[in-house]
Amino acid sequence: MSSPTSPQRLLPDIATEAQAGHAGALDGVGMQRIEMPVLLLGADGHAQRVSARVDAFVNLAREDARGIHMSRLYLHLDRHLSAEPLTPASLRRLLRDFLESHAGLADRAWVRVRYDHLVRRSALASAHSGWRAYPVELRASLHAGEFTLELGLEVQYSSTCPASAALARQLIQDRFAADFDGHGPLQRDSVLAWLGRTEGIVATPHSQRSAATLRLRLAPGFETPVEDLIDSVEHALQTPVQTAVKREDEQAFALANGQNLMFCEDAARRIRRVLDADERIADFWLRAEHYESLHPHDAVAIATKGVPGGYAAS
Repeated sequence: MSSPTSPQRLLPDIATEAQAGHAGALDGVGMQRIEMPVLLLGADGHAQRVSARVDAFVNLAREDARGIHMSRLYLHLDRHLSAEPLTPASLRRLLRDFLESHAGLADRAWVRVRYDHLVRRSALASAHSGWRAYPVELRASLHAGEFTLELGLEVQYSSTCPASAALARQLIQDRFAADFDGHGPLQRDSVLAWLGRTEGIVATPHSQRSAATLRLRLAPGFETPVEDLIDSVEHALQTPVQTAVKREDEQAFALANGQNLMFCEDAARRIRRVLDADERIADFWLRAEHYESLHPHDAVAIATKGVPGGYAAS
């Protein structure tokens, strides 16, 4: 006779037992915010391990089944995510294993992986550099053999209000006219000295930290171009937030802001042009959000690719 702890002892599995009182299919059953390391391929081709939060789900298509096998989902996650870099192919294999381990119970599976993508950024003018962490979300699904992959990104930048800049320039002109009224012909050195005084530059435009949030549906056959897309968005905006900053870097940042005055509408259009031109992106939704320093509310602009049946603004 087997003892209670014998490995041959058959343990009950009530999850798949038919339960008349619990009948009914469910759209999704699984786990969320699972702590899991994932492997990422860096721009140099080397893999790095980062901490992630993972959601894993299948549907419950069999109406009389009590539940799914959550432990199987976890074990598949552990085996796949710890052994191979996170790619569209590896996510498809993971979801296929989800469904194969739930044959007869589920016909749809999806997974969401959230992590911070670390990139070392050089300063604008000095020889220093520092780290930036970009929130990334990958959502993959598999149903009836159709695999879809969505990439979510957030890029922070600075935005200086064009209207505020114009109003500030007018006030500086007014102060200049008042300070030099009746002075006759102006000398270069006296004007140059005036421009360097706080009393001369009496107004400055308001600016604020801002964020671009992107949801991208990737076309088949491409890898997940996380770092490349971040670079493209930051290049379009020209004012990404900085890491290590000395005075010369802060001055260069002030120049970049002055040369790239942006309403949220301007920022959204800049990003849309970049995404529209990228063949790797089948569809996109983007939100440019300016955390106003003038108001207690935010200014927001939203744009989509306009694909029939694709992302909508709301």
